[in-house]
Amino acid sequence: MFITEFIDYLLLEKKYSEHTVTAYKADLLSFYEFYNEEYETQDISKAHYSQIRSWIVKLVDSGVSNRTVNRKVSSLKTYYKFLLKSEQVDKNPLAKHKALKASRKLQIPFSPTEVESVLNDLVDYQDFESVRDRLIIELFYATGIRRIELVNLQLSDMDIGKQQIKVLGKRNKERYLPLLSSVCQTLKQYLNLRSSVIANSETQFLLLTKKGVKIYETLVYRIINSYFSKASSKVKKSPHILRHSFATHLLNEGANLNAVKELLGHSSLAATQVYTHHSVAQLTKVYQQSHPRNKK
Repeated sequence: MFITEFIDYLLLEKKYSEHTVTAYKADLLSFYEFYNEEYETQDISKAHYSQIRSWIVKLVDSGVSNRTVNRKVSSLKTYYKFLLKSEQVDKNPLAKHKALKASRKLQIPFSPTEVESVLNDLVDYQDFESVRDRLIIELFYATGIRRIELVNLQLSDMDIGKQQIKVLGKRNKERYLPLLSSVCQTLKQYLNLRSSVIANSETQFLLLTKKGVKIYETLVYRIINSYFSKASSKVKKSPHILRHSFATHLLNEGANLNAVKELLGHSSLAATQVYTHHSVAQLTKVYQQSHPRNKK
């Protein structure tokens, strides 16, 4: 089936994260199970488009969203591209497939007031966990860093003198992000507490639990959700929404789209443009308030 070789290709050559590769593998196994059951053969490299389409129909009929179906098909399409590249097949059965129409999820960012409210509530707390949590929130909002990037930050990635941090992004791409003076102050405070509270820990990861081990993604999610649940009534309160808020607020204040793209670590402008709809709304508001013809 060449699935093992494909997984190695994603990990070693494409440098995809383990989380991404796990998702690809699950999507492939989903099709493999269907193909094996329906057509009594295990070699999905020989599947025809009509067979793949019957899998797509089954997914849709079972209530799977178009967005999720598109993701699964995209994983399968990448698999066949790999087989084509390695000359194990002579054509990609999904080469002409068109994705299903999917409604775009509207990610509603936190307002600047909501972010400030959370940070202000944490100012008076000087214990290790509170200062760490404040640093996490400030890093998300001041840099637009991804959750996995934040979790993997090392002490050596911090440069307080230059007011910048080094981030290892997708496909092991490095980028340097500027830090606000206020974030550097919180970082200094955290590092002092880190060295005194967790004196025996030799780990080089920046953000730790109170037991001195590397912080983990689910804990980061719980931290953001907990604090913002007190300040915001928005349905979704996650690290990604803070990253989304960072990009949206910059664009609302006139930041260049290309600059925001570089800060976010996107490989193309298309990925960044998803954040522009809120900026357009802000521009529309200013336009309606300011245009002479609209005042009459």
